[in-house]
Amino acid sequence: MFSRSYTNLLDLANGNLSALDYGGGGGGGGGGRPPLARRMQRTMTTPGTLAELDEERAGSVTSDVPSSLASDRLIVVANILPVRCERRPDGRGWSFCWDEDSLLLHLRDGLPEDMEVLYVGSLRADVPAAEQDNVAQALLDRFRCVPAFLPKDLLDRFYHGFCKQTLWPLFHYMLPFTSDHGGRFDRSQWEAYVLANKLFSQRVIEVLNPEDDYIWIHDYHLLALPSFLRRRFNRLRIGFFLHSPFPSSELYRSLPVRDEILKSLLNCDLIGFHTFDYARHFLSCCSRMLGIEYQSKRGYIGLDYFGRTVGIKIMPVGINMTQLQTQLRLPDLEWRVADLRKQFDGKTVMLGVDDMDVFKGINLKVLAFEQMLRTHPKWQGRAVLVQIANPRGGGGKDLEEIQAEIDESCRRINELFARPGYVPMVILNRALSSVERMAYYTVAECVVVTAVRDGMNLTPYEYIVCRQGFPDLDGSGDDGPRRKSMLVVSEFIGCSPSLSGAIRVNPWNIDTTAEAMNESIALSENEKQLRHEKHYRYASSHDVAYWSKSYIHDLERSCRDHFRRRCWGIGLGFGFRVVALDRNFKKLTVDSIVTDYKKSKSRVILLDYDGTLVPQTTINKTPNESVVKIMNALCADKKNVVFIVSGRGRDSLEKWFSPCPDIGIAAEHGYFMRWTRDERWQLNNQCSEFGWMQMAKPVMNLYTEATDGSYIETKESALVWHHQDADPGFGSSQAKEMLDHLESVLANEPVCVKSGQQIVEVKPQGVSKGFVAEKILSTLTENRSQADFVLCIGDDRSDEDMFEQIGDIMRRSIVDPQTSLYACTVGQKPSKAKYYLDDTNDVLSMLEALAEASEVTDSEEAEERTSIPEEA
Repeated sequence: MFSRSYTNLLDLANGNLSALDYGGGGGGGGGGRPPLARRMQRTMTTPGTLAELDEERAGSVTSDVPSSLASDRLIVVANILPVRCERRPDGRGWSFCWDEDSLLLHLRDGLPEDMEVLYVGSLRADVPAAEQDNVAQALLDRFRCVPAFLPKDLLDRFYHGFCKQTLWPLFHYMLPFTSDHGGRFDRSQWEAYVLANKLFSQRVIEVLNPEDDYIWIHDYHLLALPSFLRRRFNRLRIGFFLHSPFPSSELYRSLPVRDEILKSLLNCDLIGFHTFDYARHFLSCCSRMLGIEYQSKRGYIGLDYFGRTVGIKIMPVGINMTQLQTQLRLPDLEWRVADLRKQFDGKTVMLGVDDMDVFKGINLKVLAFEQMLRTHPKWQGRAVLVQIANPRGGGGKDLEEIQAEIDESCRRINELFARPGYVPMVILNRALSSVERMAYYTVAECVVVTAVRDGMNLTPYEYIVCRQGFPDLDGSGDDGPRRKSMLVVSEFIGCSPSLSGAIRVNPWNIDTTAEAMNESIALSENEKQLRHEKHYRYASSHDVAYWSKSYIHDLERSCRDHFRRRCWGIGLGFGFRVVALDRNFKKLTVDSIVTDYKKSKSRVILLDYDGTLVPQTTINKTPNESVVKIMNALCADKKNVVFIVSGRGRDSLEKWFSPCPDIGIAAEHGYFMRWTRDERWQLNNQCSEFGWMQMAKPVMNLYTEATDGSYIETKESALVWHHQDADPGFGSSQAKEMLDHLESVLANEPVCVKSGQQIVEVKPQGVSKGFVAEKILSTLTENRSQADFVLCIGDDRSDEDMFEQIGDIMRRSIVDPQTSLYACTVGQKPSKAKYYLDDTNDVLSMLEALAEASEVTDSEEAEERTSIPEEA
């Protein structure tokens, strides 16, 4: 019996908001009515027709009709809108202005000029329900923003609960070992997170044109949003960018809702990360938890997910160069810089700019600075560390302890090393304006970032541009100290890989960080100049406009096939996914095949075994009575030639199908073959020398010993290395290495080395299921019994050879020109077959229908034969 909370979650994931306490209010917070429903124009296309693969899909929308709108539009969805909202001093109404520091606002610089941008998100203000309609309309009219109003209790459990107590610590590598470190998983907070994402999706849907709009979702607050949008519009073009780190699979797997989040993200078309490390961790999670492997083609990384290719984008975000260069011209900056230079005259200023956060490593930085002063006394009286600590909302025991540690360290350093006119440690526990911050950047000889985990951190980029300064209008510029800079950065932040001239440190190692700080200010002026120039070239060319332009370009490329393929939505809740297949690929229906089956005079039925007649997951592979009965019924029809075409050894297949005297068997992909039980086995390959096995087996043994969970299957004609029970990442890596090793060792042998689904196989050249299919059909033609009905069913890569060969036989006159060809794969997935069946149960049901049709036909023909003498 499900708990109430669990059934609520299922209801919510299926779109039944009435199951929760918010009554389908749609985020309005006022009597359950959506604030934008009456006044905001909804742009929707006419619903099309979808194949209803399950009841849960009822109500979904799609259309193959091109939109009449000529230009595309981008809908940017984030937790917070790029708008500042304040109550007017007189208390009557609200005042709004753009948030000039918002990344969402800056990304417009990289978009095409004719692309309209619409923002969806929440406000940093508690707007009463009675005013939400007016606020929403004003934001839409003046700022093209669509606000999502979350009730206060929902906001607390969504943002302050699941986002900040579960996702934020976990994504920054903090496991909930104690109540002080995140606490135990709270399912009610997860339900609130899902509901909040549902409300965001409603705001998007109100203004969405699904045929023409691009959706760009930002950050970990909205990980569940792609599922809600994809369930409603299966061709929607959805991108996602994660601005925080993504943890390794060992940490991420501890999250109870890990699969739900991964499956939701895989409903996007493009998923963006700042660094390859973050992307690699995500890909590893998909491999280990969902069994999905990625491929890299022509520089693009993609995941094949039910026929859709989910792109992976690796591109660190940049700064807004235009905004920074404009601020460098402000008159306030000049006198502030002059004041600071006077204050720190004769001193070497090192600077830290961080939020007061447990992950920023401010305490480690202060300790490293103290160590530098101890081990390099020459800096006593000269080096100053200015630490700007931006206060953050909230608190907690951990933050209080770190704040106390920082204060104590600063006091100790100043007591030990201060002297008249010299204070080594300056800490500013307040938020500085952008101009004040830029003034400190301008006078600092080095910026030190020692975060223990951070998503991107743009502080180094801002510092580099400020040190460069703004050139004179004639281009001569200033050759003074602004033209050099130094960086000491943690290797655990997102910008670290792109700053190749910075000194990278492990902030946990106080000694090495202290030495790096010493080195950064002790280097020659020429070295500092060269490093600065290298960094400036990167920061100025890879700005936020470059980032957004590159992302939108890749999103467009990832969505090109949307309207050229047939799509189905299947699954419940977060298990929902869209299956995208070729338009000629369709489900094999019993009625259509039985009609052609009855009309035909010479039939060939080719069946794979594992995954086709018996499920891949079953341990006992022996065919049950039902399979044997169906096979015998099909073989009893004299018009039929039935073959089991399998990669298994002949001994197993011979034993299992001994009750079927008339069935043909092609074992080991067709190396051994016989037409009936009483016939002798034939060899379908001239290769009778297997000396290559003595060369291949030692190599495979080497990898088997080194790969726990792997084993070697020795066949009469082939060797197969299995790694399905090994660690997914290690097994896959070892398989690639083994493939290269075997190809090198066996280069002059008459064999081929192939990788398959968690296997590496070495077998004689020319042996394939496609060869079996061609031989059977050619033999029938030679015996003047040319086939006019061919059915071929399989489920894995080796069966694709059979499908390809069958597709080619019509052009080679091997079968009757009017032959009915049915190449069918098991499962909805990309294939060379034109038909599919869902699973082994569907396969057996279809074969049973054919067997019954044979019995009916035989009885009818028998009646005709007995009726002839009576008429005579």
